[in-house]
Amino acid sequence: MSVFIILLVVVVVIFAVKDIRLNLISRPTFKMFKKVLPPLSQTEREAMEAGDVWWDGELFSGNPDWQKLHRFPKPELSDKENAFMADQVETLLAMLDDYQIVQKDKDLPKEVWDYLKTEGFFALIIPEKFGGREFSAIANSTIVSKISTKSLTAAVTVMVPNSLGPGELLLHYGTKEQQDRWLPSLANGTDVPCFALTGPEAGSDAGSIPDSGVVCMGEHNGEQVMGLRLNWSKRYITLAPVATVLGLAFKMYDPDGLLGDKKELGITCALIPTNHPGVETGERHYPLNMAFMNGTTYGKDVFIPLDWIIGGQECAGRGWRMLVECLSAGRGISLPALSAATGHLASKMTSAYAMVRQQFGVSIGQFEGVQEALARIGGLTYTLESCRLMTAGAIDLKLSPSVVTAIAKYHMTEMGRTVMNDAMDIHSGKGIQVGPNNYLAHGYMGIPVSITVEGANILTRNLMIFGQGATRCHPFVLKEMEAAAMEDDDAALGQFDSLLMNHIIFAASNASMAFVHGLTRSYFAKAPVSGETAVYYKQLTRMSRGLAICTDVAMLMLGGELKRKEMISARLGDVLSHLYLASTVLKRYEDEGRQQADLPFVKYAIENSLFEIGQAFNGFFKNFSNPIVNFILKRIVFPVGNHYHRPSDEIAQSICEHMTQPGVFRNRLTHLCYVDENAGTGVMENAFLAMHDMQAQFKDLKQWQRKGSVPATLDIEGAINYALENKLLEQADADAMHHANKLRKQAIAVDNFKAGEL
Repeated sequence: MSVFIILLVVVVVIFAVKDIRLNLISRPTFKMFKKVLPPLSQTEREAMEAGDVWWDGELFSGNPDWQKLHRFPKPELSDKENAFMADQVETLLAMLDDYQIVQKDKDLPKEVWDYLKTEGFFALIIPEKFGGREFSAIANSTIVSKISTKSLTAAVTVMVPNSLGPGELLLHYGTKEQQDRWLPSLANGTDVPCFALTGPEAGSDAGSIPDSGVVCMGEHNGEQVMGLRLNWSKRYITLAPVATVLGLAFKMYDPDGLLGDKKELGITCALIPTNHPGVETGERHYPLNMAFMNGTTYGKDVFIPLDWIIGGQECAGRGWRMLVECLSAGRGISLPALSAATGHLASKMTSAYAMVRQQFGVSIGQFEGVQEALARIGGLTYTLESCRLMTAGAIDLKLSPSVVTAIAKYHMTEMGRTVMNDAMDIHSGKGIQVGPNNYLAHGYMGIPVSITVEGANILTRNLMIFGQGATRCHPFVLKEMEAAAMEDDDAALGQFDSLLMNHIIFAASNASMAFVHGLTRSYFAKAPVSGETAVYYKQLTRMSRGLAICTDVAMLMLGGELKRKEMISARLGDVLSHLYLASTVLKRYEDEGRQQADLPFVKYAIENSLFEIGQAFNGFFKNFSNPIVNFILKRIVFPVGNHYHRPSDEIAQSICEHMTQPGVFRNRLTHLCYVDENAGTGVMENAFLAMHDMQAQFKDLKQWQRKGSVPATLDIEGAINYALENKLLEQADADAMHHANKLRKQAIAVDNFKAGEL
């Protein structure tokens, strides 16, 4: 005991006496920290510093403030936004024939293009003073989602001008002259924008674009002015074939020092009319049979004046930071909107098909194999909509949460892929026959597009989510890096010492509490609510503790190597991501009044996320390089084992029961799915409702056939007629059953084409 007391006193003295602490702990750690600090390129540094830390910072803290989560405003549409949804959006949807657009014309009809322009669909984010709609992020997202359930081509066409592009960049960085010149014409559709970043040699590594702009003198409007001689080759540029104004990203050089001593100014963005001499547009790509306009643009020795740089000359070299900060629109609004739409469409149509389609004499929705896939569709759809709402809500708070939007982009597009695959599996043969009545095929074809754009998913998961989040969201690491980069070593060491002590306390607290929560199954963790969701708050707090301590150890042990250990980084990113996804589900459940019908979906979503968190930790522990540290970390986070499991069959079956019952909940789950009375969605939904209304009568008919009251050899129509003739059915019921069966047969039918018609 006396030895322990002596050791304790020594430790206290070392940490309490600053001079001793500096010499024994802080100074050696400071030197080691500077040595292992990963080298950052300018583009990496700008990407890391851009954007805002939001709820992701709480999740990295080890002790999220759940009351803070509840205080975030509930995302809601304004009256004028609701009116636009009810009027212009509904009118647009009625104009769209997606089969004609994709398979025949490979373009939107002229009247649709005109309607999009005149009704302000390309100006959702442009302020009213410039003639735009000035809608919120949640409205932008909701509009794109609803359109996407009818036509992915139309949705992408609307989406792009309202995400990363000239309008967004002008609003944030444009000079007054640029805003006055371009925003009104963008708002009324006179000008159609595109933004060119990606090229043959620079895709995900956009910071290495070879496109150049060299400062020089040249002629513009008959005068000699200072400007840029541009050369570029871009591809995959949405709207480029029809754009009238081109946003261009390039690297700017000043070899003759016309602007100053700096020769390489960095990535810069400029705005160029596509009819400007030397600009080439018009060629199209054909991305997986989708009909939205996507293509190339080239320019050789194109001269533009300096004031065409977005933000003017003072924004020369600031393009990369502009792009990273504005990329939240694409990652946080547009792509999540498309993915949520996939869930809405798949949930509504697949739940209907599971009841309407019969095999072996029963609806296929009664088979447990189908129920497993249908429950996954429903559970993930609830998660998708939750994440869409909360992420767009963050942007409406005037934030640019780069880590959160990267999480949303990656996981929502992956969930969208899973949902669509399950929907196709359940629809089986009906899903693969392309035609006017196939409501899944074009969405299925478009899934890889959303996976690929705005940062390919492999890159996003392995490099961005944790790679940026660990530094950006950690309460101390970025500040410690900034201290280590200070030129004054004494001042740097003093600042680092204070941060290090707080960091040590932070890590020790998280390690001890993670262990205690693991032993007690989080019994003593705090929850902001009572009831059935309280346990989930506690478990998420426990996993937040685990993430915090594993992050600290990984960064300490691996240092600069961590960004190259992509599999390790990705697994910790998965933990962070599923903590965020589960948070969005809990937030939505509270915002929508803790409705009892939502509980199976809430349970499914969070238990699925906890399972994925457990699997990510298992992979991290198994593959961490130091076996001793690995053993210790595993015992801290899971002292009695990892007991997280996938959602139970009982929860899955409860979800299926809710999804296959028409009514308020099903409508709320799928409220963004557009049902066209004149297309396949309307046929399927009407058949579902009719079959459900006569469910009891069809059940009686099967019972009569089993008992022999009605011959078992008769088909449905014959059996109905026989039952009517033998006074087992009333005329009204028989008529309704015939009508329902007619709709059922229409719903399960597929499109046929005459020879030569295709």
